[in-house]
Amino acid sequence: MAYVLPAIFALFVWWFATGAIIWLDGLPKHTFKWSMAGATLLALAGLYGLSTSAGGSELWDTYVAFASVMAVWGWVEISFYMGWVTGLQKHRCPHGCSGWRHFGHALRANVWHELAIVGFLSAIAWLTWDAPNQIGLWTFIVLWWMHESARLNVFLGVRNLNEHFVPDHLDFLKGFLRKADMNLLFPVSVTVSTIVCTLLVVAAASATTPFEQANYTLLATMMALAILEHWFLILPLPFERLWSWSLGSRKEPTRTGPNVAAGVASMPIALASANNK
Repeated sequence: MAYVLPAIFALFVWWFATGAIIWLDGLPKHTFKWSMAGATLLALAGLYGLSTSAGGSELWDTYVAFASVMAVWGWVEISFYMGWVTGLQKHRCPHGCSGWRHFGHALRANVWHELAIVGFLSAIAWLTWDAPNQIGLWTFIVLWWMHESARLNVFLGVRNLNEHFVPDHLDFLKGFLRKADMNLLFPVSVTVSTIVCTLLVVAAASATTPFEQANYTLLATMMALAILEHWFLILPLPFERLWSWSLGSRKEPTRTGPNVAAGVASMPIALASANNK
């Protein structure tokens, strides 16, 4: 149970948070200010939770820090997908735009979003600096890795683009998606993630205290989900059905098919695909 409970907890938070954000993003736009206000309160509570749990080394401190970081990451995702914190470019590139020029436009479309992530990373590092409980900082770093790797892969080209998950108010982001069987970055992303995940599993297995076992198990689970999310982009399987319940807030039913959604880590790659951007 020392390993099962943390793994189930991380899996549930990943699955539920992904669906909750998709559901909120499908509501009428006049509700976005309330969703953003709620996300801001949760993010502030998350930062407070990180500050209070950083100095502890009990099992409870592990779960508080992990949940706190997920609350902060929820703000990062909601602020982007509801259009509050995006970037300088809010229109599609002209026909024929490609290469580094196209990549530069993608960066412009995300610049404030990326800076917000760096800002939160800096704040979390400061709150947990030289503290015994580092699970919050490392969880955020894993989330960031999942997020950026997924975005780059979708930009370079994957089989499952999930355009139908992109909300209407971010339609211009579809211009940064590329459909392809695979790209050269994909095997690198999966290989690096698999190596890190294996090292975390070994560390969890060799840990001697419940605190360390939970820490490494949570991180290993999140990294395993990162690998799974990447395969979601390639495999022709209907993984998006994991979050079909979250589409009920949309005005029109969303078609289902072989495309897939991924999790909140990239948030979800169903949406994160849009983010590439």
